[in-house]
Amino acid sequence: MKSKTKKKSNFELRRIRTFSEDFKQKKVQEITARLTRVSEVSKEYQVTPAAVYKWIYRYSGMKKKEKLIVESESDTRKMEALKLKIAELERSLGQKQIQIEFLSKMIDIAEESYQVDIKKKFGGKQ
Repeated sequence: MKSKTKKKSNFELRRIRTFSEDFKQKKVQEITARLTRVSEVSKEYQVTPAAVYKWIYRYSGMKKKEKLIVESESDTRKMEALKLKIAELERSLGQKQIQIEFLSKMIDIAEESYQVDIKKKFGGKQ
């Protein structure tokens, strides 16, 4: 007859640990300085993300009702790249518009000097 062995969950295997106030403050400073992330601290020290956020609220001076909007650096880089692309396209569009105006003026001058209707539609009824 098989005996059932009871597996302990990760929660049961964890020891009850306490972290010093200095340690918590140091980790909060690292998070607010964007040197590390909440998820990294949570995984490295086997603490729930909720506990790390409690440290942040306690030691960073941030109130719980305030919302902290965190934008990842990759999004910021993408936005900057898109802004640069828009500026480049606007510059290119301006140059093309100048070329069109130049060519149109050149056609007008050629029509005046050669007395020929260059813009005339060929093949249509006149």
